[in-house]
Amino acid sequence: MSRPTLTPLYIPDSRTASQSLMKKYIDWLFVKKGLYFRDYDDLWDWSVTDLEDFWESIWQFFDVQSRTPYTQVVYRPTDADMIGTDWFTGATLNYAEHIFRHKSNQPAILYAAEGPESRRQRLLALSWADLEYQVAAVAAYLRQQGVGVGDRVVAVLPNCPEAVVAFLATNAIGAVWSSCSPDFGTASIVDRFRQIAPKVLIAVDGYLYGGKAIDKTEAMRELRRSLPSLRQVVWMPYLDETSQLERADLWEDVLQTPAPDGLTFEPVPFNHPIWVLYSSGTTGKPKAITHSVGGCLLEHLKALGLHQDVRVGERYFWYSTTGWMMWNFAVGSMLVGATLVLYDGAPGYPDMDILWSLAEQARITHFGGGAAYYLACLRAGLNPAATHRFPYLRTIGSTGSPLPAEGFRWIYESIKKDVWLISFSGGTDVCSGFVGGNPMLPVYEGEIQCRLLGCKVEAFDEQARPVRGELGEMVILEPMPSMPIYFWNDPGNDRYRKSYFADYPGIWRHGDYIRITERNGVIIYGRSDATLNRDGVRIGTAEIYSAVESLPEIADSLVVGVEQPGGQYFMPLFVVLHDGVELTDELTKRIKQTLRSQFSPRHVPDAVYQISDVPYTISGKKLETPVKKMLSGMDATLATSKDTLRNPASLDQFAEIVLKRN
Repeated sequence: MSRPTLTPLYIPDSRTASQSLMKKYIDWLFVKKGLYFRDYDDLWDWSVTDLEDFWESIWQFFDVQSRTPYTQVVYRPTDADMIGTDWFTGATLNYAEHIFRHKSNQPAILYAAEGPESRRQRLLALSWADLEYQVAAVAAYLRQQGVGVGDRVVAVLPNCPEAVVAFLATNAIGAVWSSCSPDFGTASIVDRFRQIAPKVLIAVDGYLYGGKAIDKTEAMRELRRSLPSLRQVVWMPYLDETSQLERADLWEDVLQTPAPDGLTFEPVPFNHPIWVLYSSGTTGKPKAITHSVGGCLLEHLKALGLHQDVRVGERYFWYSTTGWMMWNFAVGSMLVGATLVLYDGAPGYPDMDILWSLAEQARITHFGGGAAYYLACLRAGLNPAATHRFPYLRTIGSTGSPLPAEGFRWIYESIKKDVWLISFSGGTDVCSGFVGGNPMLPVYEGEIQCRLLGCKVEAFDEQARPVRGELGEMVILEPMPSMPIYFWNDPGNDRYRKSYFADYPGIWRHGDYIRITERNGVIIYGRSDATLNRDGVRIGTAEIYSAVESLPEIADSLVVGVEQPGGQYFMPLFVVLHDGVELTDELTKRIKQTLRSQFSPRHVPDAVYQISDVPYTISGKKLETPVKKMLSGMDATLATSKDTLRNPASLDQFAEIVLKRN
C-alpha cells in the first residue's frame, strides 16, 4: 500500500491561517459560546457529537435570516434511522434571498465561452443590478405561467448566466429546480425530468463543444412531447440567435416581463425542496435525489465559507456543466459574496491552456476542476506557470475522482508553489462534500486535508469497526442537513434506504474505499463497489491508475476484478495508449513490473488489453462496475444505459473482448 510523504507540499503562513474564516469562526465560538478548542481535531469532534449546538452555531455565525423562528434545531424520530430527520423546525427562508444579500458594485457573474460568436473568447460581466432585473422578470413570468411553491421548473442549458438567472428565479418563487446539460441524450433527460412532472421547460437550440456545433432543436421537440405535464416551453437561441421553436416563448421576451414589485422572495420551510439532482443512471432509472432549501443553504455556507475560505469580492470558478452537482455548489459561492465565474465549452479546446488563460484573465481566486482535467494537463506536458501569472489565485480545487500524488505535485510544480490545493470529495447525494479543505492545515500529497465539520466520517473494516491507518468502507455515522429529504416518487423511502443504508442499518454507506491517516486526513482509493479483492486483500482502483498512468506511453486506463466459478478471480487491465504506441510484450512487462514494485504482486493484472477509449459517465467517472458486469456475462444493454455516457461507443470494444475470451 502506498503512503503519502511526511513532508507537506504546502503549509499555510500565519497570516493566511489567522485571517481565514475558519479561524474567525473558532474565535467567535470562544467569545460567544465560551468554547475553546486546542486544534481542528477538537473542533471536528465537537461538531459531530453535539449536532444541535454545532449547526445552530453555523446558522448564527453566518447570520441566516428566517421569516419565522425555528423551535427546534434537529429532530430525529429514531436513533436507528437518519431518514426523516427534521432540521430547524418552523424556520422559513429562501436560498436566493441570501445570495442577493451580497449585491454590490462588483460583478455578480463573469462569463466566457468557446462559442457562439457573440460570446466567443470574450470575458463578459453581469452586474448585480442586471442580475436582479433579469431574475425578477423571469420570476414574474413563471408566476404568470401558474408556477407556484413546490412546482418544478426544468432546464436544458449550457453553463451560461441564463442558467443561473433561471435557477434564482425558480427558487425566488419557492418552486423546485432541476437541470440537465445539453450533451445528455434525449432519453436520458426524459428519464430524469418525467419523474418530477415539470410545469415549465427552458430549452436551448444547441451548444458548441470542441469546435463543433451540436444542434438540439429536434431533441428538444422530442423532449417536449415526452413531458405531458408541461404547460410552457421557454426557448433560448444560443447557436443561432434567430432560431425559434413553435409554441414556445423566447428567452429575450421573457426578460421583458414586467415585475412592478421588483424581485421578491417566497419564504419556504427549511426542509422544502430546492432542487432535484440525479444519480448517474448507469444501471437502472436515475434516482431523483431531492435536497432541501435550508440544508443546502447551511451546508454551502459552511463548506464554501469555512472549508474553502471564499470571501466577499473574490472570484470563484469550478469547471462544470449544468448536469453536475458542482454547478449547484459553485452557484453557492455567491452566498458568501463571491463573483461566480462561468465557462462554457471544452476544457481542451482550442488547447489545454484555455482554462488557465481564463484564470489569468478573469483574476480567479478559487479555481476548481475534476481530477481527470489536472491529470490530462500533466500528461500533455502543460506548464501554465511558465506562460501565465496568477497573483490572485489562492486555491485550486479538485473533485470527481481521487487526485493521485503526481497530480498534487504537478499543481505545485506547474501552477503555483504557494497555492492551497483543496482535494474535495462528496457527491450528488449531499450536493457538497464529506471531506475536503482546511485553511489552517498543511497539504500532503495524495491526501485530503480533513473530514468536514458536521460530517462524522469513519472507515469501517469488514466487521463494521472504525479503523485508522487501514483501508475501509467510508461511512457517515450522523445525519447532515444536506442529506436528501427524499427521492422523488419513492414510496416509503424504499430506494433511498437501499441506496445508503442496506449494508449498515441506520448508518450511511457512501460507496468509497478510504483510509483515515494518522493526521486525520483522508485518502480515497476509488469506489468500493469497484474495489478489487484479490486473495481476500482489498485494493483500490485509484492505486492502479496512479501507477499505470505515470508511464509515458499510457494515456488512460481501466481495471476491474471479476469473480469466476470455482473461486477464481480474473483481474484485467485496459490501457489507452498515446498515438503511435503499441502494446508490446515489453510494455506489458513494464506495466506489471511497475505495479509490483510500487505496490505488491496482488496489484499485477492477469491480462493487459489495449483499448481505444475508457468509457466515462457524462460527469466524468470511469465506468468500472458496468464493465465488470459485462465481463461477467451480462448483456451490455443491461449493464448500463448508453445515454448516460460521454462516449457510448467505447463499450463496444468490451463486448468484443468478451466474445474473444469465450
